Amino acid sequence: MSVPVIYDAERKGTVLRIERSSVHDGPGLRTVLFLKGCPLRCQWCSTPESQAFEIEQSDTYSYGTIMSVEEVMRELRKDSLFFFISTGGITVSGGEIMAQPDFTRAVLKNCRNECMHTAIETSFFAQWETIHSILPFVNLAFVDVKFFTKELHEKYCGVDNTLILENLLKTNDIEEKFQLVVRTPIIPGLNDSEEELNQIGQFCSRLKKLSYVQLLPYHKLGTATYGKLGREYLLGDIASPTASDMEKHVKIIERYVENVIF
Repeated sequence: MSVPVIYDAERKGTVLRIERSSVHDGPGLRTVLFLKGCPLRCQWCSTPESQAFEIEQSDTYSYGTIMSVEEVMRELRKDSLFFFISTGGITVSGGEIMAQPDFTRAVLKNCRNECMHTAIETSFFAQWETIHSILPFVNLAFVDVKFFTKELHEKYCGVDNTLILENLLKTNDIEEKFQLVVRTPIIPGLNDSEEELNQIGQFCSRLKKLSYVQLLPYHKLGTATYGKLGREYLLGDIASPTASDMEKHVKIIERYVENVIF
């Protein structure tokens, strides 16, 4: 069987890592391509090693490598049989994938050309023109709505969320067909008030392409990495929400959106 021609094969990007056999990043078995670099600084980030755009290394660890689109596609093809059997595919995550738009677009375009199901995980913190140029090659988009209140988003994520919310609303008016899932991490004491969740639910009810809302319970996975990076983890005193807590939060969002999971 001939190998497909690779679009933009020599383009290079900064890759954090490639993880195989994921079941949490889209349907079926997924291979997840994590890119490096993010303009947000969410205080609970479970992959702080993905935030800096440069490769980070010391005597004991190394985070990131430079790869070409062709090299990435060579790795992804190794799992194509598992994609077929499990109705899975490739998920591009970060960091923030929109921060490396040309590389992200090229990978996704090649995956679609090779009949791989494509998903992305993103904050939508980018210019709309960048996002819109990538969506034609996306089957499923997981987009974070971490807060509705602008001041809270800026305090705990480092940037204003106006652009994020505007970009989500702009998906209402485009022809591209893709499944939209809004993800909200539930951080006790930060964004789990009834007022905040009501506002998130009301906003999500305005999204015409929305398939469902997924609430993600806060956890402390990845906190050890902060130590390796010589950084302080700021939310160490926060406990994970209980299943009962999550059920209450789901019911609030269900006032506005029919399909809500956690």
